[in-house]
Amino acid sequence: MEPIIIAANGKEEFTENWKYCIGTGRLGLALQKEYLDHLKIIQEKIGFKYIRGHGLLSDDVGIYREMKIGNEIKAFYNFTYIDRIFDSFLELNLRPFIEFGFMPELLASGEQTIFYWKGNVTPPNDYHKWSELIKAVVKHFIDRYGLNEVKKWPFEVWNEPNLVNFWKDADKQEYLKLYKVTATAIKEVNQDLQVGGPAICGGADEWIVDFLDFCHKEKVPVDFVSRHAYTSQSPKKVTPDYYYQDLVDNTDMLHQFEVVRGLIKESAFPDLPFHITEYNTSYSPINPVHDTPLNAAYLARILSEGGDYVDSFSYWTFSDVFEEADVPKAPFHGGFGLMALHSIPKPTFHLFAFFNRLGKEILYRDEQMIITKKENGSIALIAWNEIMEKGEGFEKELLIKLPVTSDAYFLKRQMVNENYANPWKTWKDMGRPRFPDKQSIETLREASITKLMTTKINKEEDGYLKLPITLTKNEVTLIELSEMKDETGTYDGLDDSLITSYSSL
Repeated sequence: MEPIIIAANGKEEFTENWKYCIGTGRLGLALQKEYLDHLKIIQEKIGFKYIRGHGLLSDDVGIYREMKIGNEIKAFYNFTYIDRIFDSFLELNLRPFIEFGFMPELLASGEQTIFYWKGNVTPPNDYHKWSELIKAVVKHFIDRYGLNEVKKWPFEVWNEPNLVNFWKDADKQEYLKLYKVTATAIKEVNQDLQVGGPAICGGADEWIVDFLDFCHKEKVPVDFVSRHAYTSQSPKKVTPDYYYQDLVDNTDMLHQFEVVRGLIKESAFPDLPFHITEYNTSYSPINPVHDTPLNAAYLARILSEGGDYVDSFSYWTFSDVFEEADVPKAPFHGGFGLMALHSIPKPTFHLFAFFNRLGKEILYRDEQMIITKKENGSIALIAWNEIMEKGEGFEKELLIKLPVTSDAYFLKRQMVNENYANPWKTWKDMGRPRFPDKQSIETLREASITKLMTTKINKEEDGYLKLPITLTKNEVTLIELSEMKDETGTYDGLDDSLITSYSSL
């Protein structure tokens, strides 16, 4: 096997664009205990900077209300719930990446809704009232959190208006009107606030071109461009419980990032930040692929290389406390989340936690691995073996040679694959209980723990550490190497050979 020889120093910095933002179900879910429990775990192990979700202006959050005063109907803005929600985020070091949507029922021009929770997707019946609502919301945020803080919050206008499900008739001209009114209202409050869009899904990048051309010609404020990215094909089968799709090659997502970055560079605003405010494999919240090790192995290359093209890419979503397709009917139902119900980490959770262990200096990177050095000189690498074929086998062998200065190193390796940190498999072995008892939930949590290996590794005569790695099917592995400081000699009378079944070796 030809070894991969790694340089002692790198020339690139690994950005944290992959953890800039994380997606969430509708904001009203943040009033639930399990939601916040999941978010605390996510922040402890990964530590995202922003959080984005739907439903800021939907009726369950309850911001827009109307009251009759005398003979006049006046708007009443109720911030009781949104204050509680945003306070919870900020206490966990998460800033809102605000999506303005969906339409409050009292401002809606029609009855078309989306999702189990009925987000209204029609334009406002009165653009003046919509503008006043936007200004009131933004002013309240500034009053509560301070201008310097709110200047750091991006304001995105709507969600996937190129789809008839999310914006009535996918009317581009009506969306551009909505964007202009909304952006103007935000800037009227303060010119330094960030506003952008059009938050489209893939397959309609002409919207990006037309959006930027409109902003240029109409002199409409725009501070960033946003888009979504998924890589699933048309469904093979749809049932009440599951939505089955194949995936295209993961390089397709990187290509999407690169193409849209090119469109921005060719526009009148070539230097605008570019945010992917949603991405995942499948766009369905009931696709079982989200629960599998394949999802983690597939996305590893995206996390490794995506930041080369975009300023942020926000995984959709952090938790299966999520209700677009109704209240979840089982702990593993194909939900988007990094965390399954009952606080059970999925394989993709560990992928993100592994990436959070990387250093900033890239020593080596290819389509199956990234190797980094930390400020303290230790090495952290992630390797993966994404396999979309059915069947057993598919092991991959790697041999890495790392230049080192010390004689001995401590090696720590954590693994996720088909057999370890795969609670979905354990749940299947249990018979797929829809509502597992407490003992079964504890077993599923135990099954979600990564496999851990540790060892001492010595420098070879040629000055390298020789590191052979075997990756099983859909494995993601994290290896951390740190200089070993041997204090064995400081223990008086140490003799492991006196321990039953052990030796001093």
